[in-house]
Amino acid sequence: MKKVLLGLLAFLAIAALKPAEKVVRVFMIGDSTMANKNIYDAPETGWGQVFHELFTDVVEIQNHARNGRSTKSFRDLGHWKEVEKQLQPGDFVIIQFGHNDQKKSDPARWAPAKTDYRENLKNYIAEVKAKGAYPILCTPVNRRKFDDEGVFVDQHGDYPGVVRELASELSIPLIDMHHKSLGLLKELGVEDSKDLFMHVAPGVYPKFPEGLVDNTHFTPFGARSMAKLAAEALMNIKNPLRHYLKKSEFPQTYNYQLPTINEVAFKKDTFDIRKYGAVSGGKSLAHTAINQAIDMASSTGGGVVLVPTGFWLSGPIKMKSNVNLHLEDGAFIQFSDNREDYPVVLTTWEGQPAYRCHAPIWGVDLVNIAITGKGIMDGAGQVWKQVKKSKLTDSQWSRLVKSGGVVDEAGTAWYPSEISKYGNENREWTNNIVEGKTKEDYEAIRDFLRPNMVSLTNCRNVLLEDVTFLNSPAWTLHPLLCKHITIRNVNVKNPWFGQNNDAIDVESCTYGILDGCTFDTGDDAITIKSGRDKPGRDRGVATSHFIVKNTTVFHGHGGFVIGSEMSGGVHHLYVNNCNFLGTDIGLRFKTTRGRGGVVKDIYISDINMNNIPGEAIRFNMYYAYKDPVPVEGEEEGLPSMQAEPFGEGTPVFKDFVMERIYCKGANTAIMMRGIPESQVENISISDAVIHSDHGIALTEAKDIHLKNVAVYSSDQKNLIQVNNVNGLEIEDLDYTAGKKVLLEVNGDRSEGIRIKNTDLNGAETKAKFLSNAKKRSVKWK
Repeated sequence: MKKVLLGLLAFLAIAALKPAEKVVRVFMIGDSTMANKNIYDAPETGWGQVFHELFTDVVEIQNHARNGRSTKSFRDLGHWKEVEKQLQPGDFVIIQFGHNDQKKSDPARWAPAKTDYRENLKNYIAEVKAKGAYPILCTPVNRRKFDDEGVFVDQHGDYPGVVRELASELSIPLIDMHHKSLGLLKELGVEDSKDLFMHVAPGVYPKFPEGLVDNTHFTPFGARSMAKLAAEALMNIKNPLRHYLKKSEFPQTYNYQLPTINEVAFKKDTFDIRKYGAVSGGKSLAHTAINQAIDMASSTGGGVVLVPTGFWLSGPIKMKSNVNLHLEDGAFIQFSDNREDYPVVLTTWEGQPAYRCHAPIWGVDLVNIAITGKGIMDGAGQVWKQVKKSKLTDSQWSRLVKSGGVVDEAGTAWYPSEISKYGNENREWTNNIVEGKTKEDYEAIRDFLRPNMVSLTNCRNVLLEDVTFLNSPAWTLHPLLCKHITIRNVNVKNPWFGQNNDAIDVESCTYGILDGCTFDTGDDAITIKSGRDKPGRDRGVATSHFIVKNTTVFHGHGGFVIGSEMSGGVHHLYVNNCNFLGTDIGLRFKTTRGRGGVVKDIYISDINMNNIPGEAIRFNMYYAYKDPVPVEGEEEGLPSMQAEPFGEGTPVFKDFVMERIYCKGANTAIMMRGIPESQVENISISDAVIHSDHGIALTEAKDIHLKNVAVYSSDQKNLIQVNNVNGLEIEDLDYTAGKKVLLEVNGDRSEGIRIKNTDLNGAETKAKFLSNAKKRSVKWK
């Protein structure tokens, strides 16, 4: 014990002698748009108040900005003296004024732009430099103002220009917040830009019981958006502070680069569905009462519609703006199994316009909505779904057949009704709207027109939290053309044999986060889409700026999936810390000729997988078509695919970064299958360990980078097979020894292959060249 104590004392002594990392101090001076706010000011937030979130702990930010201050009054009231006396050599001072210098009616603040304002800024700069500190000038942030035509109106006059001129004249670093905020306001437009500013509904926050419209000061969403613009500017101008910006958990990404997602807020008013006639117990449908409560809440400014503990039998529920549908712990909503309760409506199906039955949960063109609480919703999917015999045991199949419904002529599939069977067998017109068919034609096949369980279209500011969704008729959660979506701690559980039972399909949505969810389903789990073929391209809305993290998938065709309906494009997705346990494929990216659309800028890290029957990582641009290349090549080599002209229907997969990918048990470690006219391009995989039957198979790929990847495969044939791959760099590869061939190269277009720092003694043959492949295409280092 004495030795342990002496050892601990010695360690502490050494630690005490070790010099601490120097703190970098940043002082902020400015007006209310930058200033810290008190708790009772909520939701008002200054951008300087949240600026520290973007830096490492080495940086200490002191925000001395004050409400209502100008370059003149900040000094006259002693605020500058408080900062100046603390300054030390090496400190940074960010200076942003301009909103209040314009106020001619207030002599205590007014400072004309080209005279007093300019001189005041010069004085601040000189005094900062005199202390050995570094000044950073910052133009004022734009106020929000649009004219009747929706054209932005600048209200800052000469003030931003003076700051720019002074920065240039004195060689002072410039954060041009005026320019950057202008770009953001124009991008968001008249309506969406309201979320940045204090557009507060009555009764939501204690300080503003009557509500507020303020186009100068920021909400938390607005403040964080502005802070990220400032951080981006520091990086762009190569200011030394950029070295202290915090890196995110996603590869090659800083926190300031991640999407900022606005969140919902509601009045505290509660509308208990029992007061509108809902009766627990399942004897009568409750959706009329639920919808009345939702209507009343929305019409009076919003609030919480409460579904208490109990059993609630329900038809379709229609969401309205400013309503939080809250399921109390113990609340169970069982949606009706009577298909007649769901009218046929115009909507979409798999990315194209279609008639389908009304979703159990439905919302269109809404703002500020939520479904929350620890309750459960069951979509009664069993009365809608076709079931394949191959998915069930003999006893399960026997029970299903005896329950009713019909079986197809081959005896391989069960349908809940004859109409359902007809719809499944005539999909050339039943799945989508075709010329010559009317709504009445589709109403006649209602049984086939399975609805998605939660259908939200063109909604802004959406929250789904804590709820469990069971037994969906088709896709479970389907946000379409939505903005600012938060999906947190949601559970989805569907039968493993359910077809089209995706857990979530995020389609043509922008700015969102899926965090802490658990999915167990019969089809793809986390699915990213943006419309199919020409209708998707015509819509032209990519799914972008979306975060997926801390989520577990227990069953599904794919864990994290992009496609195959991605014709509007997908970009800037961030995936981290997810578990895919028994999914058919782990990371699945699928498309085909005719889709069009560009998928790029995808960042994935810290993925854990096990028991994957297919590929751990799969890129497939031949989805739904016969594979042109067998998984295992023959001795004579692999056939070459025929190129087609590149056009609007040509899909693109490029610019993926994956780090720390782990899998115990897969059929194939990595498979990439592009098309000659659009190869899978610029894919980086590093720090990965995959245990699989087969190794790596790459076809029609370009600029593929594998670094510190371990593939422990049981197949003794080829470790790596490539076919017309241009630009493949493999560094620090580890693998199971005893292979016959380390690298099989196929195709006369394979070139630029480099293998570095890899043990070549684990295979009988280092490389084999087939199908006109050239030996000079491979370099060993």
